[in-house]
Amino acid sequence: MAGAAIQGGQYAGRSIIGRARGNGDGDPFRYVDKGSMATIGRASAVADFGRLRLSGFFAWLAWGLVHIMFLIGFRNRVLVMLQWLWQYVTFQRGARLITGAEPPLVRPSESRRA
Repeated sequence: MAGAAIQGGQYAGRSIIGRARGNGDGDPFRYVDKGSMATIGRASAVADFGRLRLSGFFAWLAWGLVHIMFLIGFRNRVLVMLQWLWQYVTFQRGARLITGAEPPLVRPSESRRA
């Protein structure tokens, strides 16, 4: 989704500038698929860039590098890399993961008895 949004935004910007300069509508929008990537576990991912397909550790490294590359600012890149490194070393889960059974719900009346 991000690739399509980036390309669409760039096209919209060029179109607005072109119209402001009196160049008309210009060329129609054409989406160029740059590939797909997904992590599938600890130090494992899949990546499909058309002719180039990666899996496992090298795809996971590529996934991380691509995501770091698109962050804005050196400081953000360093902070995210340090956070990822810490989570990797300490086996912490990311906040986006939902795994395991749900904890039992405690009714308000039960919590007053304790």
